[in-house]
Amino acid sequence: MANNTADHPPGNSVAEGNHDGDFGVTVMDLRELMELRSAEAVGKIQDVHGDVQGICRRLKTSPIEGLSGNPVDLEKRHAAFGKNFIPPKKAKTFLQLVWEALQDVTLIILEIAAIISLGLSFYHPPGGDSEGRGVEDEGEAQAGWIEGAAILFSVIIVVLVTAFNDWSKEKQFRGLQSRIEQEQKFTVIRKGQVIQIPVAELVVGDIAQIKYGDLLPADGILIQGNDLKIDESSLTGESDQVRKSMEKDPMLLSGTHVMEGSGRMVVSAVGLNSQTGIIFTLLGASESDEEKKVKKSKTRGKAEPTRQSVENIKKTKTQDGIALEIQPLKSEEAAESEEKEDKEEAKPVKKVNVTKKEKSVLQGKLTKLAVQIGKAGLIMSAVTVIILILFFVIDTFGIQGRTWVAECTPIYIQYFVKFFIIGVTVLVVAVPEGLPLAVTISLAYSVKKMMKDNNLVRHLDACETMGNATAICSDKTGTLTMNRMTVVQAYVGDTHYKKVPEPDAIKPETLEVMVNSISINSAYTTKILPPEKEGGLPRHVGNKTECALLGLVLELKRDYQPIREEIPEEKLYKVYTFNSSRKSMSTVLKNADGGYRMYSKGASEIVLRKCSSVLDAQGKARVFKLKDRDEMVHKVIEPMACDGLRTICVAYRDFPAEAGEPNWENENEILNDLTCIVVVGIEDPVRPEVPEAISKCQRAGITVRMVTGDNINTARAIATKCGILLPGEDFLCMEGKEFNQQIRNDQGEVEQERLDKVWPRLRVLARSSPTDKHTLVKGIIDSTVLEPRQVVAVTGDGTNDGPALKKADVGFAMGIAGTDVAKEASDIILTDDNFTSIVKAVMWGRNVYDSISKFLQFQLTVNVVAVIVAFTGACITQDSPLKAVQMLWVNLIMDTLASLALATEPPTESLLLRRPYGRNKPLISRTMMKNILGHAVYQLVIIFTLLFAGEKIFDIDNGRNSPLHSPPSEHYTIVFNVFVMMQLFNEINARKIHGERNVFEGIYRNPIFCSVVLGTFVLQIVIVQFGGKPFSCTSLTIDQWLWCVFIGVGELLWGQLISAIPTHHLKFLKEAGHGATKEEIHAEELTEGADEIDHAEMELRRGQILWFRGLNRIQTQIKVVNAFRSSLYPLESPESRSAIHCFMAHPEFVPQSEEEARIPIIEETGDEIEIDPLPSSSSAGAEGGGGGGGEPPSASPRSYESSI
Repeated sequence: MANNTADHPPGNSVAEGNHDGDFGVTVMDLRELMELRSAEAVGKIQDVHGDVQGICRRLKTSPIEGLSGNPVDLEKRHAAFGKNFIPPKKAKTFLQLVWEALQDVTLIILEIAAIISLGLSFYHPPGGDSEGRGVEDEGEAQAGWIEGAAILFSVIIVVLVTAFNDWSKEKQFRGLQSRIEQEQKFTVIRKGQVIQIPVAELVVGDIAQIKYGDLLPADGILIQGNDLKIDESSLTGESDQVRKSMEKDPMLLSGTHVMEGSGRMVVSAVGLNSQTGIIFTLLGASESDEEKKVKKSKTRGKAEPTRQSVENIKKTKTQDGIALEIQPLKSEEAAESEEKEDKEEAKPVKKVNVTKKEKSVLQGKLTKLAVQIGKAGLIMSAVTVIILILFFVIDTFGIQGRTWVAECTPIYIQYFVKFFIIGVTVLVVAVPEGLPLAVTISLAYSVKKMMKDNNLVRHLDACETMGNATAICSDKTGTLTMNRMTVVQAYVGDTHYKKVPEPDAIKPETLEVMVNSISINSAYTTKILPPEKEGGLPRHVGNKTECALLGLVLELKRDYQPIREEIPEEKLYKVYTFNSSRKSMSTVLKNADGGYRMYSKGASEIVLRKCSSVLDAQGKARVFKLKDRDEMVHKVIEPMACDGLRTICVAYRDFPAEAGEPNWENENEILNDLTCIVVVGIEDPVRPEVPEAISKCQRAGITVRMVTGDNINTARAIATKCGILLPGEDFLCMEGKEFNQQIRNDQGEVEQERLDKVWPRLRVLARSSPTDKHTLVKGIIDSTVLEPRQVVAVTGDGTNDGPALKKADVGFAMGIAGTDVAKEASDIILTDDNFTSIVKAVMWGRNVYDSISKFLQFQLTVNVVAVIVAFTGACITQDSPLKAVQMLWVNLIMDTLASLALATEPPTESLLLRRPYGRNKPLISRTMMKNILGHAVYQLVIIFTLLFAGEKIFDIDNGRNSPLHSPPSEHYTIVFNVFVMMQLFNEINARKIHGERNVFEGIYRNPIFCSVVLGTFVLQIVIVQFGGKPFSCTSLTIDQWLWCVFIGVGELLWGQLISAIPTHHLKFLKEAGHGATKEEIHAEELTEGADEIDHAEMELRRGQILWFRGLNRIQTQIKVVNAFRSSLYPLESPESRSAIHCFMAHPEFVPQSEEEARIPIIEETGDEIEIDPLPSSSSAGAEGGGGGGGEPPSASPRSYESSI
C-alpha cells in the first residue's frame, strides 16, 4: 500500500510548551539518524524509537495537531536543536574593496611612475645647477614633487570612488537577498491549524506539509505520504527520482525537490545540522585547511583528505531554501592541479554533448570591443613613448651635441619618467574603463527599478537579454488569465446547464456522490476561505482548479469540510496524484465491506475515454458507448471549450470486495471502467490588461506564443481574446500530439528541419507536455531559418517547466503560483504573475542596451580626441597638452560620473516601437559612428587651433615647449578647460543615439543626469581656479571662461548639424562591436574537446593580459555580480570570478569552474545520463556541467550568474 500513515495514539494532543526536562532525543542522535538511508534508516527507527510516532513523542510534538507555537517552547527548541538559518558569508569590508581596487594594473604602473618621479624630484646632483644649463630654476625645482604627488592623490581618489561604488552595490544586493529570503515560506501545522511561516522560523518537531514542487527547507522524517517522489540529485548526483514511503525510505533531506505527490513530515534537523548545513560546514572546514595549506605552501599530499571531501561534495549544489548555494572551494594552486588532474581523469570519459549557455550577448560584444580598443591604445601609448624618447635623445645629444654627464643622469631619467607617465596616460585614456562600470551601474539600476515593476531578477544578464527577445512562449493560466477559476457550466444527469444548476435540479444520489468525489479527491490543502475585506471575493488557497470545484460544492448549498473531517487524509487508502502525464487525479477509499471506491477527476477528453458508464437523469448508471462519447464531445465539451472554458470530468469506480484487492501498481487497469458523474466548464477570465500588452509586444517585433495544457478549443478561444491569434492571419494552432507527429521522424527523434517548418507559424500549442515545451523552445533557439537567431523568453510555474525555463534565454517563473523548483530554474521571478510585467522587462532590457550605447558614444568621443591630442601634441611639442593629472580627471572622474549619468536614463514607451536589435547588431551603429567622428572632428579642430594659435587669439603667453618643471601657463589651462567644456555639452548630445533632434527631451525625468552635469561643471571651476600646480592649471579671467563655455555650447549646435546629415549617404562609415560571427560560432562547436572560450579571451591570452585595464576593471566594477554571488555562495574563494572578469585572477589565467544549482532532468528516453564532473577552465560554457551524474544538457552555467 503506497499511502501510508503513522497511526497515532489517541489523545495525543498539542505538545504544550510548559513541559519539564529536555527532549527525549539529542541533536547528535537525530544527525546520525538522518545520515542513514532507506532500509537502514527504517531499521534504526524501529530499533531505537519503535516507530516515527516514538520520535514525535520524544520531540514532544503531535503528528496531527503539530506544535503549540508557544514562544517558550519554540525558544527551547532553538536552544536544543538550533535555528533554521545558515549564516551567510561576511561581506567584504571597505578596506578589502579598496585593496581590490588597488590591484588595477594601470593604476599600479601609474603609482610606480609617480613614486619614481617623486623620488627623482628630491634628488639634487652636486654641481647639477651649472651642468643642467637652465633646465629649471630653484623655485621650479622645489615644485617638481607636485606632479608625482598629484598623480598619487588622483589614484587614491579613483580607488576610493571605485571601492565606494562596490560597497554600496554590495549593500544594495544584500538587501535584495534578504528580501528574497524573507519571502520564502513553508506550510506547517501548529495548534491543528495549517499556517505558512518563513522558512527561517521552522523548528525541530514542526509538522510540515509537503507537496509537488516544494524545495525542502529542512531535514525530516515522513509521517504520511501519497505517491511521493523526490529528486535528490542536488545531494547525490543521481538523476532518478526516489520514491519515499513509510516502509521503504522515510528520510527527507533539505535541498531536495518534491517532484510528485504530497505528504507530511516531522522536521528532524534544521540549519547547520541539516544535510545541507553539514556539507556547508565541511566545506567551511576544507576552506580553512586549504588556506593554511597555501600559506605554509605544503605538499599536496597532506591536503588530500580535504580535497577528497570537497571532491565528494562537488556534486552538491543545493538549497536556495535557506538562500545559499554551495560552492566547492579551492585555493589557486589546488585549482590548477585539480584541473589538470580532472582533465587527465576525464580523458577516457565519453563527452556528453552539453549545450552551452552562451555568455550574455552584451558581454560578448563589450569584451570584443574593449579588446580592440585596448590594442589600439597600447600601440598608441607605446608609439608615443618611443617618439618622445627618440625626439629628446636626438635633440639633446644629436642636434645640441651635449654629452651625457653622470651628474645629470637623474634629470635625464626624470625626463624619461615624464615621457613614460605621458605614455601610460595615453593608455589610461584610450581604454574605456568606464565601460564595465556603465554596464554594472545600468544593470544594477535596472534591477532595482524592475523590482518596482514586479520583476525580481535572479541573474543580472537576463535583464539585458530580455531587450533582445524575439519570442515569448507564455503559459495561459495565471499569466494571460487571472487564475481565479469558477464553474460556470455543467453537464449532469443528461442535461447541459449553461449556468450552475440549483441543488434540487439534480437527483440527491447524484449530488451526494458528486459532492463526496470533489471534497475527497482533491488536495486537503486546497480551501476556500472567507474574504479578507467585507464584500470582497472569497480567498482561494491551493490549486485553483480544485478551488473552482469546491466553489461548485458551496454553490450547490453543501459543505466540503465535514466530509474531509469524517475522512481525514490518514484514511485515504491510495492516492494517484495529478501529474503532467496522467492529467488526472484519483483517490481510493476502503469501504466497510472490504470493497474499494475510487474517485477520479481530470481533463474531460482523457477521463471520458476511460468511462464505460454515465449517471443518467435518475442517478442510475447507464452504458456509455463510443458513439455516446463522440456525441458528448461534440455537443457538450466542444461548445464549452469554444467559450474559452476548461472542461473537467468527475467520475468514480467501485471495486467489489469479492474480487479481492486489485493490483494498485497497474494504473491502466485501475483507471478504467469509470462512471462519469459530471462534466463542468470552468471559466478563467483573461486579465484586462493583457490584450494591450500583447499588441505592444507585436509592435515591438516580438512573437507571443501560448503553450498550454488545456484543450485546443479553449486555448484558441483565449488566444483570440488576448490578440495572439488575429483574424484573417495564417497561423497554426495544434495539439501536442500532432506537433510531435510533425516534428519527429520514424525513429521518434526530433528533426530540426521538420521543426523549422512548424514553429514560425505556430501560435498556440495546446494539450502540451513539459517535454513539448522544452522541445519547442530548444527548436526555436537552435533554428537557423530566420536571421538573426531567435532569443526566446519562457514563462513557467510547474516543477516540470524546469527544463524549458533553463533552456530558454530568459526564464520567467511565477512568484505566486510558481513552485520552488520553477523559481530556481528561472532568471526572473514575476512577483505578480502578470504578462504585462514581461513587457516591462523588455522595456528595461532595451533600455540597458541603449544606456550602454549612449555611454559608448560619449566615452569614445572623449577617448578619440584625448588620444589624438596627447599623441600629436607629444610628437610636435615634446609634451602632452593635457597633463597626466588632467587626463586622469577627464578620464576617471568624467568616465565614472558620465557612466552614472547616462546609465540611469529611465525607459520610455518609445523603446517598444522598434524591432529587437538581435544578437549580431553592432554596439556602435552607423549613426553613432557618425556622431562620434563628427564630434571628434569639431573638438580636434578647436583644440589644435587653440594649441597652435591660442596665444594669438587670447593674447597670452605661448605655453608650448616650456621646461621640465615650469609653472602652469594660461595657454594650456584654456586648452584643458575648453576640452572639458566640450565633453560636458557633448554628454547632453550623447543622450540620443538614433539621430533624434531634441537632445533635451525628458532630461528632467533623470535627476541623476542633471546633478552629474552640474556637479562636473562646479568641480571643473574649482580645479581651474584653485587647482594650481598639481593640476597644471592657472586661474582664468571671466572673459576667458565665457569663451570656453561658448565653445562648449557650440557642441550642441554642431550636434544639430551632424544629425541633419542622412546616415545612409555615409556608406564609408563602419559599424563596430559586433557579436560573434557565424563562422566563429561554428569553429567553436567544431573544437568540441577543447575548452570553449570566448574569442576575445583567446586573443587576450597572448600576453597583453596585463594591459587591458578596461577588462580588468570589470573585475572590480562588476562586484554587483560578485555581491549577488557572495551572498549566495557563502563560501566562495576570491579567485572565482565569472570568466571574463578573470584576467587578473591568476597570471596563468585559470578561472575556476563555476557551478550553479541545476535541476537534473531525466531525458525524454528516461535513461540516466552519466556525465563526469569536468571542471572547465572556460568561460560561461563549462563542458560537462561539473555537477556529477545526470546533469541535463540544458543546465549549463550562466554568465553574470547570481542565482538567488
